[in-house]
Amino acid sequence: MNKLTRFIAATFFSSLVATTAGTLLAQGNFEGVELSIEHVAGNVYMVQRPGGGGNIGVQIGDDGVLLVDSLFAPLSDKLVAAVREVSDSEIRFLINTHIHVDHVGGNKNLAEMGVLIFAHDNTRLRFLEEKSHYPRRGGSFAPQQAVGARPVITFDNAIGFHLNGEEVRAFLAPPAHTDGDTFVYFPESDVLHLGDVFRTTSYPIVDLYNGGTLRGTIAALDLAIDMVGPDTKVIPGHGLSIVGREEMQEFLDMILDVRDQVYAMIRDGMHLEEVMEANITAEYDAKWGQEAGWTAVDFVPVVYYELGGAGRLLDR
Repeated sequence: MNKLTRFIAATFFSSLVATTAGTLLAQGNFEGVELSIEHVAGNVYMVQRPGGGGNIGVQIGDDGVLLVDSLFAPLSDKLVAAVREVSDSEIRFLINTHIHVDHVGGNKNLAEMGVLIFAHDNTRLRFLEEKSHYPRRGGSFAPQQAVGARPVITFDNAIGFHLNGEEVRAFLAPPAHTDGDTFVYFPESDVLHLGDVFRTTSYPIVDLYNGGTLRGTIAALDLAIDMVGPDTKVIPGHGLSIVGREEMQEFLDMILDVRDQVYAMIRDGMHLEEVMEANITAEYDAKWGQEAGWTAVDFVPVVYYELGGAGRLLDR
C-alpha cells in the first residue's frame, strides 16, 4: 500500500465510523441517553449529555431561566427535566451559539413552550437554507430545520439580557467554527460559554461551508483568552468538564504549532500528501485526535488549504 492509498484509506475509515454514528443520531437513537446538570459558578449551570457534546449553559433565578443552545430535538424533555432539578422558574430565553443540529435541534420544542430564541443574523440565515450542511464525514447534509425552530430575535454585534442580577452579554466572535459563532458571558457569575469555537475533545472543527476559518478560530480564541480572569469558568461547546484560561491557552498553542509547521512545509514546496505523511500532529493525537469524524486527517487539510497549499497531490 503506497502513501496515497494509505491516506485515502485512513480518510475513508474515519468517514465510515462518523457516518455510522451520525446515522444513529439522525434516526433518533437517543434511547438511554441521560443528561446531567452541574453547577458552574454563581447563577450558571451546565447540562451535559454523555461524551460532553453540545454542552448547554443554564442561567437561573427569579427572573426566569436563560439557556445557551438546545441539544437534539429528542432530548428536549430531558433537557427541561435537568433544568427542573435546579430551578422551577419559567424557561424564557434561548441563545443559539451557531447553526449545528446538536445546538439548535431542540429549538422548535422549546419555542412551543413559549421560549424566545435569539441568535446572530448569520445563524438565522443558515436556518433559511434548503438543507443544513455539516463538515463531518467530508461534508454531509440534513433536512432544513422547521420554521418554528428559527430565532425570533437576531443581533449584529452584541445583545444584552438584564436577568437574574446580571447583564448577560451575547456577542459575535470572529468567524471560527462558523460565521455566526456567539460567545455568551455571565459577568457576575464570571462564566463564559464559547460554543464550538472551543472544544476539549477534538481538534478545532472549521466549518468552511458555514463560514468558519482557521484565522478566525485563532482570533476568537485570542479574544476569549484576553477576556477571562484567573477564576473565570469556561463552558466548552464539546468537553467533559468546566475549564479555564490554561486549557484554552493549551488548545490555542496546539493550533498555532500545527499552523506554523504546515506553513513551513508549504514554503518548502510540499504538497498535502507529504504534509499528511509527516504526521506533524503525533504529539497531540492522543488528546485531540480521538473523536470519530474529526481527526488530524480532517483538520490538517483545512489548515493546509487556508494557508495557500497547492491544490494537487504528488504524481506517482
